[in-house]
Amino acid sequence: MSQAQIILEKLEQKFSHEPEYIQAVSDFFSSIGDFYESQEKYQKANILERIAIPDRIISFQVPWLDDNGNIQVNMGYRVQFNNVLGPYKGGLRFHPSVNVSILKFLGFEQVFKNSLTTLPLGGGKGGADFDPKGKSESEIMRFCQSFMLRLWSDIGHNMDVPAGDIGVGRREIGYLYGMYKRLTRQHVGVITGKGLDWGGSRIRPEATGYGVVYFLENMLAANNDSIAGKRIIISGFGNVAWGAVKKADELGAKIIAISGPDGFVHDPHGIHAEKIEYLLELRATNNDIIRPLAQKYNLLYDPDRKPWNIPCDIAIPCATQNEITEEDARHLIKNGCQYIVEGANMPCSHKAVELIKNSDIRYAPGKASNAGGVAVSGLEMTQNSERYTWSTEGVDDKLRRIMNEIHDTCSHYGIQPNGSIDYADGANIASFIKVADVMCELGI
Repeated sequence: MSQAQIILEKLEQKFSHEPEYIQAVSDFFSSIGDFYESQEKYQKANILERIAIPDRIISFQVPWLDDNGNIQVNMGYRVQFNNVLGPYKGGLRFHPSVNVSILKFLGFEQVFKNSLTTLPLGGGKGGADFDPKGKSESEIMRFCQSFMLRLWSDIGHNMDVPAGDIGVGRREIGYLYGMYKRLTRQHVGVITGKGLDWGGSRIRPEATGYGVVYFLENMLAANNDSIAGKRIIISGFGNVAWGAVKKADELGAKIIAISGPDGFVHDPHGIHAEKIEYLLELRATNNDIIRPLAQKYNLLYDPDRKPWNIPCDIAIPCATQNEITEEDARHLIKNGCQYIVEGANMPCSHKAVELIKNSDIRYAPGKASNAGGVAVSGLEMTQNSERYTWSTEGVDDKLRRIMNEIHDTCSHYGIQPNGSIDYADGANIASFIKVADVMCELGI
C-alpha cells in the first residue's frame, strides 16, 4: 500500500463524518499519489498528512436579535488551513448548509488554489449556518456585527484575511468590516471584496468569472481553437456566473442556458446584452431570477431539472459542490461537450470527474480555473498597502496575466506522454510542490 493510501485511510477513519472534506482529500491524493511516492524528501517530512489537516479550526456561537425581539443563535467557523506561503486567505460563506466538513474541504482546496496564483497567500475558509435570504437589512447587519465580534481577534491583514463567498456580498462585507474597524480602531485591508470607496478593487465582483473565461481561452488556444461562437451553459447566477456570462458574451461566445435556484432557462439565440442587464436587476431583488427572465423574453424554462442535458460546446458549473453528477456527466459526454471548466469549488462529483477524464472532454479543475477571484483579492490587499486604487484596465491586465501563468503551469506539470494535458493533475502537482517545498524549508 502506498504512503498516500495509508494516510488517506487514517484520515477516513478519523473524519468519517466529514464526506466533503474526505472527497476533496481523496481526489487530491489520487492525483498526486504517484508523484509523492517518487519524492523521498516529502515522505520523510510527512508532508502529505501535515498538509491535509488544518492548522486550527475556530468555532463559536453567533447570537443575534431578530426584528421581533427574539434572540437567535447560529454557529460560526473559521478554518485556518495552511499559512506557509502567507496569511490565511479565503472567503466567508453564510448558508444553512455550512458545517465543518464543507469548510475544511473549501479551505483545503483554497491552499492549493492560492498557491497557483503565485501571490504570497495561505489558505483558509469560514462562515456560518446563517441564511441571509428572507432576512431584513437590519437582521443581516446585526448578525454580521455579532459574527465579527467573535472573530475579530483571530484575523488581521498579516494573519488571516477573509473575503466573501456564497451569501456574503458587498453588503455583508461592509457590515463585517465596519464592526472590525470599530473594534480595532484601524482601517487596514483585513477583508477583501470591500466597496471601491473604502478600499476595494475594481472588477472584484466579476473577477472569478472573468478568470474562468481567461483560463478557458488558454485551453482553447492550446487546441488551436477560440471562444467565438461557442455554445456555453453556465449554472448559478452569483458573482462568478455573472462575470463568466459577461466576459464570454463580450468575447463572442453564445450563452445558451443559465440556471439558478429556481430552475434553468434555455435560449438557443444566446443570452446577452439586454437580457444580462435584466438578470442583474433581478438578482438585486433577492427573488426568483430565472423564471422572470423566461417569462419576459418567452424562453424555455424548466423549474425542476438542471441544464446539463442540453447539447453544448462548453459547460461552466458555477453553483456549488457536486452539482454535476455521474448522470449529468453522461449527458454532457453524449451531447458532444468539448470543455468543462469549473467556476465553483468541486462542482463535479468524484464519479463525474472519472467519466469526464476518460472521455474526450477537456476538463479544468476549480483550483486552477476559478482562482481569479482570490487573485484579485490579493491585488486588493496590495492596493490597500499602497493606499492606492488601480484602474480597471490595470487590474484586468494583471488578472489575465495571472490566469495565463496558471494555465501554463498546469500545462507544464500536466503534460501526458501522448501530448494531451491533464489539467487536474497539473494543477495538483504544481500547487503541492510549492507548498510542500516551503513546509520543508520552514521545518516542523
